[in-house]
Amino acid sequence: MTRQNESSSDAAPVQPQPLRLTRLLHARPETVFKAWSTAEHVQHWFCPETFTASNVKVEARVGGPFELCMRSPAGEAHWLRGRFAEIVPPTRLALDLEVSDAAGRKLFRAYTEVDLAEAPGGARLDLVQSYTLLDPAVAWMVAGAPEGWRTTLDKLNKVVLAMQGGGATNVRSAVHATFHLERTYDVPVERVWRALTDETAKQKWFGAPGRWQLLERQMDVRPGGRERLKARWESGLVTTFDAHYCDVVPNERLVYAYEMHLDEKKISVSLATMQLKAAGGKTSLKVTEQGAFLDGYDDAGSREHGTVHLLDALGASLKD
Repeated sequence: MTRQNESSSDAAPVQPQPLRLTRLLHARPETVFKAWSTAEHVQHWFCPETFTASNVKVEARVGGPFELCMRSPAGEAHWLRGRFAEIVPPTRLALDLEVSDAAGRKLFRAYTEVDLAEAPGGARLDLVQSYTLLDPAVAWMVAGAPEGWRTTLDKLNKVVLAMQGGGATNVRSAVHATFHLERTYDVPVERVWRALTDETAKQKWFGAPGRWQLLERQMDVRPGGRERLKARWESGLVTTFDAHYCDVVPNERLVYAYEMHLDEKKISVSLATMQLKAAGGKTSLKVTEQGAFLDGYDDAGSREHGTVHLLDALGASLKD
């Protein structure tokens, strides 16, 4: 794709460095991709905090338009017009965009690349935005892009949560889902059991250190015992895992029921069964989970995918 400097000045202005951002969003990559690729959702988030978006036109195909008018609280309008340069659902898209003022004066171009991948807690979004100044006088606008994108992605996170039913809603519903996973670890069963039931050992794999601030952690693995993990993610969202142990057979079986909350909203109640079996110095682990997803929350497979990541992290912790 050609990205030429279109400034009328004889001396080409110094072009800004690309902006690079990474954000964890609390939804599946498929949901996040939909939020980027449909006008219905783009209109609710694709502008900084306090700004509004209108006249949104989005057609998710290579060459399809991506257009909107972004208006400040003072009423100042800027038009963003461009097209989809790449689109690979649900993992990647690129937008070739041009920003102009209300009079039609071209200000700068912003080539925006978005990559999405599954990650513990949702989807990892990697964004790279490369700029070409068309009017050097608006360099200050590009300089403010990091803060603008910070609040814009905060809005995106709220939108994808609402799309999955994780926001405030008056809907009353219960949708059930079951999944089954198996792993074999090349360590004795006693070591796997310790990783599942010892608080210090479990801290090495259960969660996403560095991505959130720990607010509360307690663990008491016995029949009638409780486990609770509460954390605040980079986006400000607070998640709470609150478990009650129903059956504990050392080195053989764990059965527990747990609730999950997003902020103050209870999104699910689940029953999890872990069965361990020793086999020639190795350990077979079978995990079955039965979940009731509540009041409009659309899990869309997130819980199963999240558990896959956790079991991989458990395996990595056993190599230490």
